[in-house]
Amino acid sequence: MIAAARPKQKQQRLMLALVAAAVLLLAGVIASLALKDTAAYFKTPGDIAASPPAPGETIRLGGLVKQGSVGRSADGLELHFTVTDLQADTQVSYRGIVPDLFKEGQGVIATGSFDGAGAFRAQELLAKHDEKYMPPEVAKSLEKKGHPVKAS
Repeated sequence: MIAAARPKQKQQRLMLALVAAAVLLLAGVIASLALKDTAAYFKTPGDIAASPPAPGETIRLGGLVKQGSVGRSADGLELHFTVTDLQADTQVSYRGIVPDLFKEGQGVIATGSFDGAGAFRAQELLAKHDEKYMPPEVAKSLEKKGHPVKAS
């Protein structure tokens, strides 16, 4: 009787292992799809000019706030400004609380997407007090265009 029970136990363990592997594979696929939808890829205005992202695709736009470009809507609730990497410019609009360090000539990272009309709508702004913490891609682009970037 014991000998007859062993093959059944082996089959049950094999089945359990296969079910566990399938569950892990399914969890991996779901996690991958979820991360793909929420990942925000970093781009400079030059990158966007060369290869515009699809409308609705979330990206992180980084560069400097262009001098003389900051303005507010008539109701004062929406901020409009230009992000530059000294190669190209991207117009940005943002509705929300503006970081204290946000000002012209300073580094900024805006997370958002382009709408169907081609306007960049930011949902989040990160202002940097200098280029020390700027992503390397932006720092390299600014250095190529003659803007001094402080060493980290």
